[in-house]
Amino acid sequence: MSEAITTTNHETIRNWAEQRDGHPARVRTSQPGGILRIDFGEPEEGLEPISWDEFFDIFDENGLKFLYQEKTEGGGVSRFNKFIDGHGR
Repeated sequence: MSEAITTTNHETIRNWAEQRDGHPARVRTSQPGGILRIDFGEPEEGLEPISWDEFFDIFDENGLKFLYQEKTEGGGVSRFNKFIDGHGR
């Protein structure tokens, strides 16, 4: 089974995303700040592209952690990721 990893390191998150053609985004309908996403390939409808600086400002302000996988169970490159509460609640 492939292991999920958590991090708050901006460089690790950015490198992971860019290695998979991922770009920082947020949900268009969300409130100020926004719900973060990594958008892969062609921009997904409903997501608004944002800069990495804005992405990490929102990430830090909300005390988030990035949960991700490097490889799939079959050994391929994984795109699995999720933003989780980093406050330990």
